[in-house]
Formats: sequence, structure tokens, C-alpha cells
Amino acid sequence: MQRIVNAAARQMTGSDGATFFQREGTFGHFVDEDAIAPLWKGMRVPLHDCIEGWAMLNRQPVLSLDITADNRLDPSVFEGTFVRSLVVVPIRTLEPVGAIGVYWAAVNGPNEDDLHLMVRLADATSLAIENIRIYGELEDRVRLRAAELDKAKADIEELSITDDLTGLLNRRGFRRAAEAVLAGGYGCQLAFINVDGLKKVNDKFGHSVGDSLIADCASVLRDCVRQSDVVGRMGGDEFCVLVQAPLAPAETLRNSLRTRLDYFNRLSPAQCTLSISVGIVQAMPGRNESLDDLLGQADVLMSMEKHSKSMSNSRH
Repeated sequence: MQRIVNAAARQMTGSDGATFFQREGTFGHFVDEDAIAPLWKGMRVPLHDCIEGWAMLNRQPVLSLDITADNRLDPSVFEGTFVRSLVVVPIRTLEPVGAIGVYWAAVNGPNEDDLHLMVRLADATSLAIENIRIYGELEDRVRLRAAELDKAKADIEELSITDDLTGLLNRRGFRRAAEAVLAGGYGCQLAFINVDGLKKVNDKFGHSVGDSLIADCASVLRDCVRQSDVVGRMGGDEFCVLVQAPLAPAETLRNSLRTRLDYFNRLSPAQCTLSISVGIVQAMPGRNESLDDLLGQADVLMSMEKHSKSMSNSRH
């Protein structure tokens, strides 16, 4: 379980190291680690002498962007290690039994998203520890609980690549899925999509209506492509759709988007009409084009369409 937790912590946060810290009375034991260089595996230290103990005693997580500028930390503890920033979360809130630490070799390595992911991982770990304690004498029960931890890790991983508002892939998730498709070399179409006039909607009706418009756009995009295609929200009012082979002409995808959009607007009781600008590029089989290049090309085409709409509206 300790190995799974450390591996999951590094994978989810992209950190340079992770430790599993277990409480033993007034001391703590670094029972396991997964890091680019040795940290403190095997050491036992008083809880008052380490940040992992501080997190447990104060029953709160720690996000430190610079260990030399954080009065909760003793920089001398990190001498000889790569650690320059960190996140530490206690395992169990009321009576912490341990802590999970993740560490970066650079200042400003972690962010609030990393902190939230680690809190969720600590919650899943707490449940696993309790279950292992209860059923530890039964080998089949231990295997079952390890499977539950694997599932919890998978659930947390899913959360880390999912956009909360729309349920689509977020930027990280889209990039991962899209790059996997491109690596196959079979060709694809990439559409960069922007919701028209979102700022005006937010200013006129409020952000709740703007959020509804974003969610509506996600629903339209989901309904007009195949289940095997990749749909993601890149952030704000921007979406991307990657259509896998076999491919139709780019205009077919554009027409499909327009048809579904028109259908939605006819049936929708929303306060404002949903409108989008689209840029579509095609990656030919075997060309090995990068995702960033395709995104840049599609973004330019989308901006040209948006500008054309703006000019047309100003003339009228």
C-alpha cells in the first residue's frame, strides 16, 4: 500500500519525490519513499522536528512554495536533499496516523490543485489503512482492500483530468488523450472551438448563466462526435475536439457542429443563444505533427472566423 500511495502521489502531481510517514507515538517513521534521490527512508524523528509531524499535530495540510521562506520549516532538515518546495497532508483528520509528503526540486513546484489531489489521496489512504487494520489477518481481505486502493487511485486520477463544470476532459486530460492518438500515426482532425460572446453574457446575465452556456456547449460537442473521439475543455470559453480516423472532409465536421448547434438553440429555453467559432485542421497519416502545432494552426483559423463574424456584425 505504501508503494502504491507514493507512486500515485508522484504520478498525479508530477513531483520529484514522495514519502510515506507513519506515526509511532511521539515519533514518526519514514517507512517508504519514491524519489529522484534519497530522502529519509528508514529514519525515525520526533514529530515536533519535521514538517510531516507538524501537519499531523496541527491536523492540517501544508503547501510550501519555498522551504527557505516558510517559518514552519527548518531549512537545515533539507540540507543534502533536492527539496525546494513541498506539499504534506496528514492521513486522517481527527487522529492522524501518518502523513504523505510530496517534494519538488524547484521553488514554486506545487499549486493548489496538487494540494487538493493529495488531500483526496490521504482520505483514500486513511480508508485503506483502517480496512487493512480490521481485516489484516485475512489474506483475501487484504487483497480486496488493496484493490480498493487501486480503484481510489484511479478515481483520483480521473478527477485530475476531468473538468468540474462540464464533465469533459480538462486541458491535461485532453492533451494526454490527443497525444496518444497522434502517436498512432493514423491521422486525425482537430477542431479548436470558442464560445462567442461569453464575456457579454457574464456581464449581462451573471456568471451562473455563463457557466450554463459553457455546459451547453460541452453537451453539443459531446453529441456531435463519436464516442471514440476526444472532446475537452481547454479552459474558460475554449474547447477542442479531436476526431480520429476514418476521417471525413473538415467541412463535414463543421456542418455537424452547426447542425447540432442549430438543433440545440431551437429547443433550448436558455436566456441567450449559443454560438461558437471553429477552426479545423487535419493531420495526415504519417506526418508526425505535434499537438502544439495543430492547436496553434486551429486556434489561428478559429480567431479568423471570430474576427470575420465581428466585422460582419459591425457592418450590420
